[in-house]
Amino acid sequence: MTGTLFLIPNTLGDTESLAHVIPEHVQATTAALGYFVAENAKTARAFLKLVGARHPLARPLQEIKIAELNINTPHAALTGLLEPLLAGQDAGLVSEAGVPAVADPGADLVRLAHQHGIPVRPLVGPSSLLLSVMASGLNGQSFAFNGYLPTDAALRAKRLKELEIRSRHEKQTQLFIETPYRNAAMLEAIIASCHGSTLVCVATDISLPSESIRTMTGAQWKSLLASGKAPDFHKKPTVFLLLGQ
Repeated sequence: MTGTLFLIPNTLGDTESLAHVIPEHVQATTAALGYFVAENAKTARAFLKLVGARHPLARPLQEIKIAELNINTPHAALTGLLEPLLAGQDAGLVSEAGVPAVADPGADLVRLAHQHGIPVRPLVGPSSLLLSVMASGLNGQSFAFNGYLPTDAALRAKRLKELEIRSRHEKQTQLFIETPYRNAAMLEAIIASCHGSTLVCVATDISLPSESIRTMTGAQWKSLLASGKAPDFHKKPTVFLLLGQ
């Protein structure tokens, strides 16, 4: 018998308590595990410390094994990460923020778990992508996540126009993210590249006390930026959504 790989949602940012974002049964399941795979061991321990504040951990925090899986992890190393599961031990896959395996390197490990016949159980928790679609007022029947757009200004503008055309023709909401310190440049690029009637949602710090979610046309965003009253999203995790009209 193999162990089960639990996909454990993390918070979407710094918080002093998990109570309002991570269900109790998810915290209890997490607390019972002694082996985790995470993007960063240090932040995973910080998450487990919050879990331990409400549910006793299976063993002392310093004794819990946390293996790292990030963009620098070679594919050949993935099988080794599954060895405890193949030996019968349950494990948890934890992302840096939100749900694992979505816009997250953990997807490769999940696929490999399936190939080895390891049961995979996704647990309930916050997803910035779904929460932003819910709150945007844009089309929730058809939407697509496009990850990061090109950093080169010309290529980014070209990609934004492509997404706008696609959203208009297919009535499909387009989602994408940016490295937080480039949020302002992204919004300026959207305004410059897209039609003034295109609906644009900027969703920042979702589920945190500093949360800001706002949907307006490109023209309205342009006026807001000109007035100096744009939302404070510098270095804050943000999801951008657009829907051409």
